[in-house]
Amino acid sequence: MTTTYNCKDIRFADIQMLRYRLDGFEQLTLRQQLYIYYLAKAAQCGRDITTDQFGAYNLDIRNCLEAIYTHYNGDRHADSFKALTDYLYRVWFANGIYHHYSCDKFVPGFDESYFRFALESVAGRMPHNELPSAERLEQMCRVMFDPDVLPKKVNKTDGEDLVLTSACNYYESLTQSEVERFYAAMRQKDDPTPPSYGLNSTLRRNPLTGQPEEVRWMLGGKYGHHIRDIVKNLEKASQYAENSMQKEVIAQLVKYYTSGDPRDFDTYSIQWLKEQEGMVDFINGFIEVYSDPLGIKGSWEGLVTYRDVEASRRTRTISDNAQWFEDHSPVDPRFRKPQVVGVVANVVCAAMLGGDEYPSTAIGINLPNADWMRAAHGSKSITIGNITRAYSLASHGNGFLEEFVSDDATLRLVNLYGDLCDDLHTDLHECLGHGSGRLMPGVAYDALGAYADTIEEARADLFALYYLADPKLVELGLVPSEQAYESHYYTYMMNGLLTQLTRISLGSGIQEAHMRNRALIARWVHDRYPQAVQLVTRNGKIYVVVADYALLREAFAVLLAEIQRVKSEGDYEAARALVERYAVDVDRKLHEEILARYSSLDIAPYKGFINPKLTLRHDTDGMVIGVDVDYTEPYDVQMMRYSEQSK
Repeated sequence: MTTTYNCKDIRFADIQMLRYRLDGFEQLTLRQQLYIYYLAKAAQCGRDITTDQFGAYNLDIRNCLEAIYTHYNGDRHADSFKALTDYLYRVWFANGIYHHYSCDKFVPGFDESYFRFALESVAGRMPHNELPSAERLEQMCRVMFDPDVLPKKVNKTDGEDLVLTSACNYYESLTQSEVERFYAAMRQKDDPTPPSYGLNSTLRRNPLTGQPEEVRWMLGGKYGHHIRDIVKNLEKASQYAENSMQKEVIAQLVKYYTSGDPRDFDTYSIQWLKEQEGMVDFINGFIEVYSDPLGIKGSWEGLVTYRDVEASRRTRTISDNAQWFEDHSPVDPRFRKPQVVGVVANVVCAAMLGGDEYPSTAIGINLPNADWMRAAHGSKSITIGNITRAYSLASHGNGFLEEFVSDDATLRLVNLYGDLCDDLHTDLHECLGHGSGRLMPGVAYDALGAYADTIEEARADLFALYYLADPKLVELGLVPSEQAYESHYYTYMMNGLLTQLTRISLGSGIQEAHMRNRALIARWVHDRYPQAVQLVTRNGKIYVVVADYALLREAFAVLLAEIQRVKSEGDYEAARALVERYAVDVDRKLHEEILARYSSLDIAPYKGFINPKLTLRHDTDGMVIGVDVDYTEPYDVQMMRYSEQSK
């Protein structure tokens, strides 16, 4: 049984909350539903880990705000209380006090005296959380209300100490140079299978020796009580696994959580790659490194999915031809994979989002991240179909394209092919782009340092852009027209040059790796190929005009070749030059115009998701006979439920 799907519009700050449907869930077997149910519970258990990783004061601040939100008996209609509610909603969304995309610290719409007064008024109604000590509260207030204290979660400003100036909670009392020396010393020269050193640990200064030391995130270590709950639910899920390989994957993940050894994580990742038969799959652990300015530490995330069999025919067509795409890539043959192995791609339905995948989530994922593992064992890619559908439904008819697309003919093309090509771009980016190419012998996996994430995302995007225009896609039946790609070429350049600026506050530069990637590509092309792409002014507004789509594809090919060379050779200085020249700074006058035009549309620039609530259904004898899906749980109720479950 599935309850009525309710997609009431929920908005606050720059956020719109959406819901996603679990299409076809009722057709899954009881065993599959129960497997999803317990994997979903495991995906919720690490939420506090992510929140703590994103800032050392985040959990205390969230707990205090939740106590006020729940128990405050003063005027709940006052502007200060409404502002505090808005702030709490943003903290929930971002897993902390820093914007999930820009990394800037939120500015409270209430003052410190009100916060202290409201908190003191609920002190006797905090059964699970005592008031912070006076010293801790003083520190919290400085972080919350002083704009100069820890202003950014992740700082990537060239020339600054990225560790000391980033608020993310991965390093304690250390400088960037100390961190870099520590991990450089751990690497073994010419190791063909280097583990992801430091992925699952806090690096801190030993109070006795003064030297850096790791505190691993594991059972019995830091975050151990949360990991215990994750493991408990993983082991329950294992009882309902679809096959023996899924049981082995869970057992290996539990081993990794128990030992904290990065080599065990590699073994788990390889086992996870091998499991390809089941309908249900999951991601659970310390995975992506975007929230660390040095690209070392993995934020915790959880994701549970099941395969969309019909839609996966599209991605399987792409993966089945992976060698052809690799062989025909415009990059130097030295940097291509001579043999592509183990490329698996599916369209899936998300069944539960958690940690760094919640409430804001990716639309596509390619794992594992280790280059040597992709080369030797392959990769799994997913496009999350029910998430992309929810985004698409939310954007149709909102006036955005009409405002920013340059002419009616291009608008018709985008409306005709835009959704299809957006999905194909995601497929190609995740399935083939991230899995393409290879490092030259002796090149360290972290040779590009703080620029690695941007270069890698640019590489995958360029691979997808180049092949979107290839006649091979028509031949494979993936697009109905050789002109379809033009819709995506246009919107990509429009986004990179203009409209993604709606996601940045005026006066700020670009920090987030995906945004930097898109700016790098679009601005490089605009700079180097003015015959292909121009910015024109019509009726006082700036638009993108693509004058030559074939030449634009040629530009993508040239840049792809250079970006692949940079990664393959570990050319740090070239990466730095590209990113700093094209991907960081923002023209203020242009930014002002784009923000003004966008604000007139009354569109929230960011979207996130409320999870469905899964509950077991029993018969009159108490036997479990199914899993019910409820789409109606309010945002605040869900967030408070998750917080209560974590205590």
